[in-house]
Amino acid sequence: MAIELGKPADYGQFILERRYQLAKAYARDAFEHGGFYIDIGCGNGAQTVLFARHFDRWMAIDVEENRLEEFRRELQRGSYEAASKPHEIVQYDGERIPLESNTADILTCIEVIEHTRSDSNTISELFRVLKPGGTAIITVPNKWWVFETHGANLPLLPWNRVPFFSWLPKSIHSKYAKARIYRKSQIESLICAAGFDIKKSLYITAPMDMLKPESLQKAVRKAMFRNDETRLPFLSTSVMLVVTKPR
Repeated sequence: MAIELGKPADYGQFILERRYQLAKAYARDAFEHGGFYIDIGCGNGAQTVLFARHFDRWMAIDVEENRLEEFRRELQRGSYEAASKPHEIVQYDGERIPLESNTADILTCIEVIEHTRSDSNTISELFRVLKPGGTAIITVPNKWWVFETHGANLPLLPWNRVPFFSWLPKSIHSKYAKARIYRKSQIESLICAAGFDIKKSLYITAPMDMLKPESLQKAVRKAMFRNDETRLPFLSTSVMLVVTKPR
């Protein structure tokens, strides 16, 4: 499987606020505690700035320097509370997180694990850098969403969001997909194997950000995709896990 780099959500997209609200609801103590926050695979920082304003200091890392430059420029021209906090924006190799063990009070890893060389090694790195008692907020793409969110390199099909492609057996999906995709039980098993305790595991409701025009997007969201989380896997683009490192 030739895994490709992902495209982060743009500033202002609804999915950013949806993830943020869910994270605050299920990791309330971590947000109130403050401390040191790191966003692993931050991309352009559109998600990072929503979280970082709650913490005393923060770090954002990514493998793509052009995304980090975009983030730095946005902090300079925008009005973000996070920019006033001590922070670092750092490129890394996608393998070892540039922190000592037991350092971060809270971390996020949003739609990143599916792009890495080894998902189990990546999760082990998250565990390593988190302090005992710390909280990690992780999301990965949900297998049962109707469309393949990361696209696929399919022959004779230039449009890569083919319905139900993600539902195919792993052997076929892996041949053409641009990133891994997960059943909820599968990512839960990987998280537990690394040593984390799962506090909450849920399906994030599809934000419908890609639907055009905006009037149709709002109507469909109101009719079927109103709540931030859902019990129905086929209405969800991603699985979110709020997990802790045992003390």
